[in-house]
Amino acid sequence: MKRFWALRATVWLVALAGCSSAAQPAPAGSTSTAGAPSTAAERTLTVFAAASLKGAFTDLGDAFAAANPGVTVRFSFEGSSTLVDQLAGGAPADVFASADELNMTRAVDAGLVVGTPAIFAANVLTLVVAPGNPEGITGLDASLEGHKLVVCAVGVPCGNATKTLAENLGVTLTPVSQEQKVTDVLGKVTSGEADAGVVYTTDARSAGDKVTTVVIPGSDEVVNRYPIAVTTEASEAALAGSFIDFVTGDPGQQVLGDYGFAEAVIR
Repeated sequence: MKRFWALRATVWLVALAGCSSAAQPAPAGSTSTAGAPSTAAERTLTVFAAASLKGAFTDLGDAFAAANPGVTVRFSFEGSSTLVDQLAGGAPADVFASADELNMTRAVDAGLVVGTPAIFAANVLTLVVAPGNPEGITGLDASLEGHKLVVCAVGVPCGNATKTLAENLGVTLTPVSQEQKVTDVLGKVTSGEADAGVVYTTDARSAGDKVTTVVIPGSDEVVNRYPIAVTTEASEAALAGSFIDFVTGDPGQQVLGDYGFAEAVIR
């Protein structure tokens, strides 16, 4: 219910802004389900976004669509490293949102995005276990011995962060599986395939009572900052810029905050 009212407030704020600047073209926005009764030309914005952004960006797409008739927002949610590979392979997209700066740097160095990426959110890691923590797991420590741990693969933002955190703690992890996106790690825990998984706090929050969260000491010192940019081959570059302004602006930050992301905007 809280998320519903937050989204309603976001739509109202954007609509009000549009009314106060009628002389300007409406910022682009859309959702895959919005059928806008408007004479505006139909346009599609394709957004490649990190898997951990799925919930928040889906809501943002809905709000963006409601405020901008004629625009449809299509998302591809994957691990950030996978998305960079897809962009490099010629996959069409207008916006790229990464879960870390390392993969955005890869995109910048490869000439896949233009301009200076904007930081719009931050996230940290936590450990998730079965509801009630029946195995008594206390963290990335000896309590994991004999239990199935799942993490993200190195190269994926959550995997890189997990590696750094483990090194900081002076522990060696022996996961039974290394996944290409954080949502797959969460899925293995909620399905019972794994006893514990290292995910972002936002993913743990989205799982609700399907998991119990175990705080990892020192996790607040390994922060992933999320950058977003317009792609070099964007077919809707102006629309992409409007979407980024929306994400980094107050309405977008409100929705991201409701999902548990920390504000880390560089305006």
